Amino acid sequence: MASRSARNRTLLALAGLVLLGGGLLVLFAGLDLYRRRDLVPPTGWPLTTRHDVLLGSADRVRWSGQGWWWWAAVIAALVLVAALALWWLLAQLGRRRPGALSVGGTPPQEGVELRDHALSDAIATEAGALPGVEHAAVRITGRPARTRTHVRLTLTPDGAPGATLGALCEGPLRTARRSTGRPDMPTVVRLQVARHTPHRVE
Repeated sequence: MASRSARNRTLLALAGLVLLGGGLLVLFAGLDLYRRRDLVPPTGWPLTTRHDVLLGSADRVRWSGQGWWWWAAVIAALVLVAALALWWLLAQLGRRRPGALSVGGTPPQEGVELRDHALSDAIATEAGALPGVEHAAVRITGRPARTRTHVRLTLTPDGAPGATLGALCEGPLRTARRSTGRPDMPTVVRLQVARHTPHRVE
């Protein structure tokens, strides 16, 4: 199954190709290249010379006769599409996940990679099985050469933070460093205690 980053790159590439193709078609019409270079425009393309317009007089009259609600709906839809596109772009720019990690130390073994999701899931599974841990969540950020592991542990009400932190370092984190061949994996650990309902005594 394709990863999320691969899907995002594919969608960005397709969107870029569509925008590039549309821009070239408009540019060819503006420079009158269809006539000067004997080029054949796509079938049904309205802009073939510099004097062509996208909407003719009949179309402009027909669309201008629509009620105000129709134009308000069109503007709202366009604003929503623009906002979603901007949110998606900012999400891609703010993405700081390594994707694939080389395995085997320095120098790494050629062709051997480990997905960051697989490593974070393995650490979370092992950390969640530690005594006094109710839930564990792990996220790996940074570049492949300089990663940082973020661990968030939710302790049971009777869990001991010091003992749990020691078990985390000696267990899941040590296993991750040994399996990836990375002795220097900076890690940020956040501990929180699960809420518990007080018992009612009658």
